[in-house]
Amino acid sequence: KQPFVQTGPATNLDNVRDFLVANGFVHRRANDYFHPEIKIILEDLHDENVLTKEGCLMFIDTVFYLMPDFWD
Repeated sequence: KQPFVQTGPATNLDNVRDFLVANGFVHRRANDYFHPEIKIILEDLHDENVLTKEGCLMFIDTVFYLMPDFWD
């Protein structure tokens, strides 16, 4: 729970996917994505970790990693 964050309706995970894909991320599995150019992995983007308020997605408690070749 995020008691200090006031949100609207439950987040539609299709909206999360559309947003991330439009920004160059590739859906990997379940609620995980990676960006092949900037070498970042985002995980755990389920509907309790991406909130919606007034149509805006708010990413909270996102797990992110740098891919091994990030520094290359």
